[in-house]
Amino acid sequence: MDAVAASQMRVPRHAPGNGFLPAEAPLQMEPSPLHHVPAAQQAVSSGPGVALRRALIFAGTAGLTLAGCVKMYEVVEVGGVTVLEGMVLVLFSVLLAWIAFAFVSALAGFVVMFARRRDTIAIAIDGSLPDLSSRTAMLLPTYNEDPHAVMVRLRAMIESVAETGQADRFDWFLLSDTTDPDIWIGEEAAFLALREACGTARVYYRHRADNVARKAGNISEWVRRFGAAYDQMLILDADSLMSGATVVRLAYAMEHAPQAALIQTLPVIVNGASLFARLQQFAGRLYGPIIAAGNAWWYGAEGNYWGHNAIIRVEAFAQDAALPELRGRKPFGGHILSHDFIEAALMRRAGWGIYMTVDLDGSYEEVPPSLIDHAARDRRWCQGNLQHLAVLPARGLHWISRLHLLIGIGAYITAPLWFVFLVLGILISLQANFVRPEYFPKGFALFPSWPAQDPVLAAQVFGATLGLLFIPKLLALLIALVTRARRRGFGGGIRLCLAVIVETVLAALIAPSMMIFQSVAVIEILLGRDAGWQVQRRNDGGISRAEIMRKLALPTACGLVMAASAYAVSLPLLAWMSPVVAGLMLSIPIGLLTGSRRRGAGLFTTPEDTSPPPVLVRARELATTASPHTGAALLELQRHAGLRRQHLDALPARPLRKAGDIDVELTTARARLADATSVAQAVGFLSRRETMAVLNDRATLEQLAELPEA
Repeated sequence: MDAVAASQMRVPRHAPGNGFLPAEAPLQMEPSPLHHVPAAQQAVSSGPGVALRRALIFAGTAGLTLAGCVKMYEVVEVGGVTVLEGMVLVLFSVLLAWIAFAFVSALAGFVVMFARRRDTIAIAIDGSLPDLSSRTAMLLPTYNEDPHAVMVRLRAMIESVAETGQADRFDWFLLSDTTDPDIWIGEEAAFLALREACGTARVYYRHRADNVARKAGNISEWVRRFGAAYDQMLILDADSLMSGATVVRLAYAMEHAPQAALIQTLPVIVNGASLFARLQQFAGRLYGPIIAAGNAWWYGAEGNYWGHNAIIRVEAFAQDAALPELRGRKPFGGHILSHDFIEAALMRRAGWGIYMTVDLDGSYEEVPPSLIDHAARDRRWCQGNLQHLAVLPARGLHWISRLHLLIGIGAYITAPLWFVFLVLGILISLQANFVRPEYFPKGFALFPSWPAQDPVLAAQVFGATLGLLFIPKLLALLIALVTRARRRGFGGGIRLCLAVIVETVLAALIAPSMMIFQSVAVIEILLGRDAGWQVQRRNDGGISRAEIMRKLALPTACGLVMAASAYAVSLPLLAWMSPVVAGLMLSIPIGLLTGSRRRGAGLFTTPEDTSPPPVLVRARELATTASPHTGAALLELQRHAGLRRQHLDALPARPLRKAGDIDVELTTARARLADATSVAQAVGFLSRRETMAVLNDRATLEQLAELPEA
């Protein structure tokens, strides 16, 4: 942040205004043209073994889909296939293929975990920690997050890496895109406290005034200025937590795999306080490994990137992963929101390997505390994934990379498809109930045609579909039950089985609401509505009852309409649709229940609860300490001269403006401040944008410092 911090780096030679120095011979990141294939930097191939695995996955998916479609055709073809029934059959085929693909991958994961096969890339997960020869930058981008919570996790990781004895191989960068003035100054205050607490650790802070391209632009800006000083960078999120041993083993794996551009870990969810978060934590911990193991088994060197808790070779990223700006207007045009998939695809296009590790523990994250917060984050992810439609035709992408993009798109497109599928089913039932059937078709016939569908066959198709959905859960449960350490980690076999039953019921009730939210998101995006860059709520008590009721009113209304339509046909149809109808009609009570605190902690126990890792224990201890400063930005600078001095030293020189080019916010702020007699009064005069303009202007801040506090 200042010249003292800069002097600790081996690369810097002089201190700029913001406390950071450009690396010597900085790497240049030019946007990767989507329709130009670069010369391959590496000759990475997954080999015939992985090709055979993929053939098995897709053959199994095709076989299950074909069998299901044949049976579904037999259900609807009685009396001839109508237009509505034809549409149902097409939708069923697409949706069944989606479910079958996930099922076959999970089945492969079960076999891999049962056979205890290792990752596709060699990582030393046992024994003493290896010695490192490379330098790694630990990057933590942040945007309007709680400064104290961010620094707590960052400090726990710094201390954990120091305990490995290889702290000199790591530099830490907090890359702020914060636009809230109070949080910005809170970050600087918390950073100074972190620097003091961490002693000799090389920790740096940079605030970006112009947060163009959001997180992707934040990281790219760091790569352009400092990337040449480091062999690899490990990307963190604001809620990320990683043990020092895991960080060291990842860096060592990159040193000994020159073909690898990226290694993605499997983050485990921790610190869930609400019932919704506990559900996500339990499900991710129990079912996540079997799904990830199956995917990694057939991914090979064509893995994917989830945007955090992954280590990346800086050379590969700088040369081949610069994102282009999509043509057109938002939400489809502009900067790519879900940048991670595209960055992985571009690096793989250039010949680098993209790997996923499942065996390596010590990687953690947190999740939104409520259904409403989860849906808000999902809205942004939906837009980012639908943007990938423009990237799919890009030349030179590996076909598995295109498949990753299609899977991301499908995760959201399938929601409205399910909704349409349900609506068509109701319409067909209404048609059968109110439209008189044609018993004697045109032409001569001795006997009437009875359009009676086989209820037993329909039940079999329904049951088989449910089996594809729930069998992976049972396989994951079986793995946990037969593995003593995992069984104990989940609180024992009886508690684990009971938790799976309750989680399955609650997940089934929550799923219809998410179907509505995702369907609305897809429609909004198709209509041109941009999601923006909203702050993610991470605490467990910030959502009101009124907000839950307001945002879950639409799913409730959809449930009432579906229930009334099904009841108009028959009670059996209503019974068939009861799982979906119940989830929608009960969405408000479910939202209130799952958003509450301290529910489910006993039942949904995970190994990180029964035996928390040291880095998690340390983070929780630090979380109980007091936050350094939490007041209004200008008041905090007035009260703490040292903080004000550090802030002023970190400000970059203001760029020269053309004649007639006026900074509206700063000009307005100066006019308002002319009447202020104290800093407290000045705080009341300024809007947030005007306060940000003042915080970026050294001269105005120095004038304010001459005023009394109150």
